[in-house]
Amino acid sequence: MSATIARDIFKAYDIRGIVGKTLTNEAAYLIGRAIAAKAAEKNIGKIAIGRDGRLSGPDLMAALQKGFTDSGIDVLNVGMVATPILYFAAIRECSGSGVMITGSHNPPDYNGFKMMLGGDTLAGEAIQELLAMIENGGFVSDGRTGSVTEKDVAEEYISHIVGHIKLKRPMKIAADAGNGVGGAFAGKLYRALGCEVTELFCDVDGNFPNHHPDPAKPKNLQDLIAELKSGDAEIGLAFDGDADRLGVVTKDGNIIYPDRQLMLYAEDVLSRNPGAKIIFDVKSTRLLAPWIKARGGEPVMEKTGHSFIKSSMKKNGALLAGEMSGHTFFKERWFGFDDGLYTGCRLLEILSAHDDPSAVLNALPQNISTPELNIALPEGMSGHKVIEEFAKTAEFDGAVETITIDGLRVEYPDGFGLMRASNTTPILVLRFEADNDAAIERIQNQFKAVIESNPALKWELEAH
Repeated sequence: MSATIARDIFKAYDIRGIVGKTLTNEAAYLIGRAIAAKAAEKNIGKIAIGRDGRLSGPDLMAALQKGFTDSGIDVLNVGMVATPILYFAAIRECSGSGVMITGSHNPPDYNGFKMMLGGDTLAGEAIQELLAMIENGGFVSDGRTGSVTEKDVAEEYISHIVGHIKLKRPMKIAADAGNGVGGAFAGKLYRALGCEVTELFCDVDGNFPNHHPDPAKPKNLQDLIAELKSGDAEIGLAFDGDADRLGVVTKDGNIIYPDRQLMLYAEDVLSRNPGAKIIFDVKSTRLLAPWIKARGGEPVMEKTGHSFIKSSMKKNGALLAGEMSGHTFFKERWFGFDDGLYTGCRLLEILSAHDDPSAVLNALPQNISTPELNIALPEGMSGHKVIEEFAKTAEFDGAVETITIDGLRVEYPDGFGLMRASNTTPILVLRFEADNDAAIERIQNQFKAVIESNPALKWELEAH
């Protein structure tokens, strides 16, 4: 028997939709049946499930769990956790198989699923296969009902971290969870490392009443900046809705974007692992690759998207990877999944060796750069096709290299411009960086001319 389900919830990296409209409890059940069928193909019999603090989480979790157990899959239910804690449980107890119910940084009426089976993140074609299974009714069952075990794994996660992260001195920090699920664990984790923690919006509330839990947007860091200026915390950490991304703010209110954070982590990892490969996405600063090379590492540029980064880490045997969006992946001393809470621990371990942590962060090399800029696409227009066309026809005066692994990244002697299609929303994503204001303006003007060569597009930039 085939089933009807909203096709547009099956995205490039995950499944995501509006609760009660495109993402219903029935859809969650069917997705559970489809994942179970895929698990059976791989001889996987047990899957961990967890949820973030969204109001729709409990019902979606119950429906997903029933989809698993009706298919004969055993379930480890770890309750309300941060996404990295679900990954931790999946790796430790379920052979790398788990599903996290999370809307991440999306508005309160959204929710979704991040999925891994046998250590592989489901993305791209694998997600489309789930849709095909549901539409074709390709579910099998031997009639067995799977069991459910409930377990609190947070203490185990924290003690595992405290077992190997050692601060040189106790630190005073401020942590802003934006009422996301990371707030339930951040204070406990950092206090266990010996820190004094000032908590901002760490009570979990799926309505997100204070500010949105997305540290990639400067407006969401203003409360943390104000706390650092008025209080006695040395450094500020901010998390997205499911705590797999980290934002960092200095005592003097500077935002240290993730590509600059990665410099510090790379230097640390390379001090113990000369020659290691370090992966970063196409949105990252042009100062990162030379920094990695100068410290004896091998820089690898990759497509944006956590699933692409994870598969590239496996392929390259990389010990560290990071994305401009704030996902950081440590394979050295950790498991290789993106984990904002753990990344904060690695940062504190490095900074605790210094009397003035903000000076260390502010000294990291920096060019003039824009935030992520978005151009909305007209309805029905494919961003990927637009970029393909530009790749064939566009001319960039003075460019030294054009990188096409993910959109168009055009390198100049004094900067770069990037234009790529978002895999999650109907927009073009742009970013610019240069040695000086004149260079960044020149590069932006070249990109403007290219974009406006398509009469359907308008150069109306919205900062992400």
